[in-house]
Amino acid sequence: MALARGRRQESGFNYWPGFVDALSTLILGIVFLLTVFLVVQFFLSQEVTGKDKALAELNAKIAQLNDILSLEKLGKLNLEEQLAQMRAGLSAAESERDRVKGLYDGLAGAGNDAAGRATELNKALDSEKQISARALAQVEVLNQQIAALRRQLAALEEALDASEKRGKESQNKIADLGQRLNVALAQRVQELSRYRSEFFGRLRAILGDRPDIRIVGDRFVFQSEVFFDTGQALLLPEGRAELDKVADALKELDKKIPAELPWVVRVDGHTDKRPITGSFKSNWELSSARAISVVQYLMSRGVPAQRLVAAGFAEFQPLDTADTDDAYKRNRRIELKLTER
Repeated sequence: MALARGRRQESGFNYWPGFVDALSTLILGIVFLLTVFLVVQFFLSQEVTGKDKALAELNAKIAQLNDILSLEKLGKLNLEEQLAQMRAGLSAAESERDRVKGLYDGLAGAGNDAAGRATELNKALDSEKQISARALAQVEVLNQQIAALRRQLAALEEALDASEKRGKESQNKIADLGQRLNVALAQRVQELSRYRSEFFGRLRAILGDRPDIRIVGDRFVFQSEVFFDTGQALLLPEGRAELDKVADALKELDKKIPAELPWVVRVDGHTDKRPITGSFKSNWELSSARAISVVQYLMSRGVPAQRLVAAGFAEFQPLDTADTDDAYKRNRRIELKLTER
């Protein structure tokens, strides 16, 4: 009996190193998963920054085209003012020409009448002829000025037409850019909506008709009790089983959606408004930790990390504002939303 008891004691003494090795391996695995998550978050932020930069460049180009259009409009106004002034000058010159011509005609008629008087009107006739000659010279000068004004008006009209043409081209470019941007955005939204419907239909078929899992708008809503105990963020075994089905649907969806479509599944954690108890300091921490737990498990089941986003909303996005147990239960939830990055 002493020998058997000694063997049992020796066997119990050898359990401890194995337990330490297993615990060390578990800690190293957790540290590795956290490192991978941080690296993925870094690359996601870099890609979002690149998209923002491209959008900023497009907005800058549109703003530049708007500035060019404004300058063209200002130049058009200046040309129109110059054209109006030239036309006014032309009208005044034509009036002066008509006046001088009338004076000349009157003087010529007076000269013809004076020819019949011969002697007494010779001096007056000579004077009138001199006046007529000067009037004709003035008319010729005015005609030259009118011709020059007409040439300037033609040049101004050509410049005005060119300015209007450039303005229309700028407006067409801006309209075309805006139209192409709207079409691209509409196509993305339409395509994402189609895949969202397919994804939700697939999940509904997989998960079945359960009262604690439902579709609200563009989100798939799970009651928190499906995944977690009260005040905890550790996934329950039955919650992992449901997430296995979600992971399979997401992996199948990832094969269908084109690579250039920047889609993600956002996992939103929500709590009720009652004060938190347990290991978490606030509902913010609890909702965020639950969302992160779901994301980490989906990653472990093969869902690409760049297709997942975790967000915590605490109690500030309730579905039911009543102060009842049923309302609190509805507000404690995990939501999956297929959206654009």
